[in-house]
Amino acid sequence: MKTLLVRLSSMGDLIHTMPAVEDLSRMRPDIELHWLCEAGFADIARLHPFVKKVHVMRWRQWRKQLQSMDVWREMGRLKDDLRGQRFDMVLDAQGLLKSALFAKVANAPVTGLDFHSARERWAALSYNQSYAVPKGRSAVWRNRALFAQAFGYEMPSEQRFGLVVPPEAALTGLAPHYYVGLHATSRDSKLWPVERWLALFDKLHQYDKAVIYLPWGNEVEKQRAEQMAAERPFVQVCDKLSLLQAAYLLGNAAGIIGVDTGLLHLANALDKPVVGIYTDTDPVKTGVQESPWAVNLGNVADIPIVDEVFNSLLACMKAKAEAV
Repeated sequence: MKTLLVRLSSMGDLIHTMPAVEDLSRMRPDIELHWLCEAGFADIARLHPFVKKVHVMRWRQWRKQLQSMDVWREMGRLKDDLRGQRFDMVLDAQGLLKSALFAKVANAPVTGLDFHSARERWAALSYNQSYAVPKGRSAVWRNRALFAQAFGYEMPSEQRFGLVVPPEAALTGLAPHYYVGLHATSRDSKLWPVERWLALFDKLHQYDKAVIYLPWGNEVEKQRAEQMAAERPFVQVCDKLSLLQAAYLLGNAAGIIGVDTGLLHLANALDKPVVGIYTDTDPVKTGVQESPWAVNLGNVADIPIVDEVFNSLLACMKAKAEAV
């Protein structure tokens, strides 16, 4: 059965859908799965080998230029592409009016969350088939539950992300042993103070003389990384990375420390030792999927101290090493 998955954005939302895709690959290998998402997150969708093809849209750009004929031509090409695939089914796993609209473009029966389960409940009225998935559970569990109902199987007891970083994403010149500090996030209230980052870097370097790499996504983040690297010679600022290159960097790290950001969830999905630092959000809602080697620290107005982060990372790395 040829199926289009609609999960448009954001990075965290796509990553939290991966365990459901992994379930599907194990329980229904007969499905040919395509994925529609925002162009900026297409590389995330490509990280799961069960996804045969990724179709991209650019709504974040299009909505600002709806008076442009070029935009309407792009949307027309997307419509022709999706309808030309002749899907048997579309699964809208996002539950928004926007995602429901794009799901309808494929001109196939659409399945999704029901009126009481969708994030924007009116989206459910456009579906041909809808399913109840209780709120109050993690996004990962809710995605897995939706997929299990939509494709008619029992949710596996074991949760796996199943990501595979392609060889072409490999970076050269990396240190053989290193950590990654994910210092950048979407708003300043979610940042961890620079002085705490520097103190943590000192402890990590004293522990095993490792290099710490700092990725960035914009000029403000790059300047912060350069400021920290200027004060610590064992801290290195990454070049501009694609999402696939960032996945390679994270996938080969000894451990990752990060604030509330999409790359933290990517590190978690790659099954690495991870410590999430939360200062202005509740990790119960937005945290990493906890395991013996993945933990969340802090909460709204509860900023983790350096020793807590350092000791937690060591515990996570030890747990991961013992599990191998």
